[in-house]
Amino acid sequence: MRNNFMVKKVSGELEAFSKIKLIRSLERSGADDTVINSIVKEVESLLYDGISSKKIYNMAFGLLRKKQSGTASRYKLKKAMMELGPTGYPFEYFVGEIFRLKGFDVQVGQTLQGQCVTHEVDVVATTGKEQHFIECKYYQRTGKNANVQVPLYIRSRVDDIVRKRNSQAEYAGYSFHGGIVTNTRFTNDAISFGECTGLHLLSWDYPAGNGLREIIDRERIFPITVLTKLSLADKQKLMNQGIVICGQLLETPEVLEITSLDKNKHQKVLNEIKYLCGQ
Repeated sequence: MRNNFMVKKVSGELEAFSKIKLIRSLERSGADDTVINSIVKEVESLLYDGISSKKIYNMAFGLLRKKQSGTASRYKLKKAMMELGPTGYPFEYFVGEIFRLKGFDVQVGQTLQGQCVTHEVDVVATTGKEQHFIECKYYQRTGKNANVQVPLYIRSRVDDIVRKRNSQAEYAGYSFHGGIVTNTRFTNDAISFGECTGLHLLSWDYPAGNGLREIIDRERIFPITVLTKLSLADKQKLMNQGIVICGQLLETPEVLEITSLDKNKHQKVLNEIKYLCGQ
């Protein structure tokens, strides 16, 4: 069987099909080896030169959903992060939940006074006398990355807020930090500038081994957009009510009543949520 097909990425670039990358993505979903081998074999049989990475993903996701539906929701995590829109608010709430898991008190969507002007800050996370000002950069497509202009801009805003707070008695002894979280990636220049100026950066795969993907899997803080048993319209209804992560639905399952689910489908959604949350 030919194994040197070229795949068209979202950016338009071509790269050789990687069986290893496909296997690893399926492994992260929690699928067992038998299912993974079966899916890879079927996908390989349908490859052709110029096939899009999106089509390969859709094929693998569809097969996984048929063969081992519980793991399909985890497999679609990256796509699910793009479905948190169209506004950036659900992503801001999602980032806030990450900081809550770390023990921070969190406020979302705050207006803070700087030394020169006021600033809209997406997430303010505080623990003891440590405070973080976080900018959330949400994109609806994977080919869009946060470039160096983002940390350049955020560094100046954070510095203005810090200058003001350092002059206020109620913040005596506080340490202040700036950060940026994106659901896609940072360019190399953005990472270099962020590291050089002390900004904390978090993206889909940065820092290596502790990016958004690893945090979500490790902490089981899955966005509701991963759920395969809910329609996009129902997910939007829930996000409009401030429901962004699966754990919220586990704590207050009655919220699902705002959707159009019948009793049988309602239970299937709850079962999927319990699987994702490790219950």
